[in-house]
Amino acid sequence: MKNCIIIGASHAGAQCAISLRQGGWEGNITLIGDEGDLPYHRPPLSKDYLSGGKSMDEILLRPASTYDDAKVDVQLNTRVTEINRDEKTIELQNGETLSYDKLILATGARVRKLSIPGIDTDGVFYLRDTKDVRAIKDAIGAGKKAVIIGGGYIGLETAASLRKQGMEVTVLEAMDRILQRVTAPVMSDFYRRVHTEEGVNIVENALVSEVVHENGNMSVLTKDDQNFPADMIIVGIGVIPNIELAHESGLEVGNGIVVNEFCLTDDPDIYAAGDVTWHHNPIYDTHLRLESVPNATEQAKVIANHINDKPKAYHALPWFWSDQFDLKLQIAGLSQGYDEIIIRGNIEGGRSFAAFYFNGNRLLAVDAVNSPREFMFTKMVLTKGKAINKVGLDDMEIDLKSLIG
Repeated sequence: MKNCIIIGASHAGAQCAISLRQGGWEGNITLIGDEGDLPYHRPPLSKDYLSGGKSMDEILLRPASTYDDAKVDVQLNTRVTEINRDEKTIELQNGETLSYDKLILATGARVRKLSIPGIDTDGVFYLRDTKDVRAIKDAIGAGKKAVIIGGGYIGLETAASLRKQGMEVTVLEAMDRILQRVTAPVMSDFYRRVHTEEGVNIVENALVSEVVHENGNMSVLTKDDQNFPADMIIVGIGVIPNIELAHESGLEVGNGIVVNEFCLTDDPDIYAAGDVTWHHNPIYDTHLRLESVPNATEQAKVIANHINDKPKAYHALPWFWSDQFDLKLQIAGLSQGYDEIIIRGNIEGGRSFAAFYFNGNRLLAVDAVNSPREFMFTKMVLTKGKAINKVGLDDMEIDLKSLIG
């Protein structure tokens, strides 16, 4: 009987396993994860799970019975140390060797560590898995001071969760503005305003230099000698793709594992999916690496179809979301390369609007805050490759569908 081994038990890996079986794979399926929990939704970690709104059982992708019913052998707390492509085997940390006919790398990404004096100490946390969040939850307390290093989406989501639990929260961003790496100045201004209204202290151009420990107290020191007392520190400065296994086995890697339109590597029996892949997006005709649950799920389905001899090339629109306070941000498309932004709704004083990004007359993306209609409209337009008329887009009285060219 043939063996399919999936390395990585998160969104991409779990979806691969189930889609493979549903698509007709009759061989063995082994899903290997280095964490102790069954595959779970990662986005709630900095939101509902951190704030206590959802339990561990409520964030599982699927119950254990689903994997049992699909005859998927789930091996948790298991780390793969080597891939032998000539022998078509993998080696586990415990010395066990497993053979494969098809191998899927869904190894994801790990947190980028901060390297400054005093950072490696109790009270300093990263946020990537359930173990991290459980440790953070144990340290939460109303009135305590939290300093978050990094003003990206993870940092801001964490700030919102801690603030709602009564903590005094400061966000330190090294760049000129929060969210600078991922979105436009108008969105940075909006989120700075909302967080400030909610009592979060946002400090930009704050390059952290040291975690100071004096007389049992802890604080964060910046290059310009600002000092921020902290009962807890959370670092959220991005992630690094886990390409090491692929690289050491001789697979082609760049800013991720290089795959084709079927998520196949340069080895005909090895695929890759999720945050770790460097892939071509046909809608934008560019190569990219996406840290996105929808992308991980879509690539997993592409792989399952290809292995089951039902090839369907990857053709997915990137989309994302972020929940902070009473805000649901939904992003459709990629805004890089825009030369104009059109705002529909009240971005200055309200909490519901959509920012449409254009390059010339071409719609690239939308950031929709509490505006699901605008999100779904843009998702449809971009997926179907339709053109829209910019004139009137900022008028809330005009029906969006009437603007389709």
